[in-house]
Amino acid sequence: MTNDPIADMLTRIRNALLAGKPEVEIPRSRIKIEIARILKDEGYIENFVVGDQQPIPMITVQLKYFGARRERRPVITSLQRISKPGRRVYRGARDLPRVMSGIGIAIVTTPKGVMTDQEARRQRVGGEVLCYIW
Repeated sequence: MTNDPIADMLTRIRNALLAGKPEVEIPRSRIKIEIARILKDEGYIENFVVGDQQPIPMITVQLKYFGARRERRPVITSLQRISKPGRRVYRGARDLPRVMSGIGIAIVTTPKGVMTDQEARRQRVGGEVLCYIW
């Protein structure tokens, strides 16, 4: 059992990208499925599959790379956890950050669900800033 499951998910993805792995398995939870959905919609990962294995259900995330075989680089340059269990970070709709001047995304939990910073601004809703990805 980890204290911060979202940080564990981001670390597993980061480590798999650095090792050049084609996919990574992550223990399943609803918020992790939503984060994986956002990553797929934004084009940061190829796909994800939600499994029902026992005793621990897993999410299999297929990572995305670009370039020729020898010069293959991951699409995700950096994953950064912002709101942590010891320090929660909340922002209003007007104060949501623009990651790398709009190149990256911030994933935000709002009363209307988990969404990107751009979508939260569009719906004029704030919330807890989970992480930055670029």
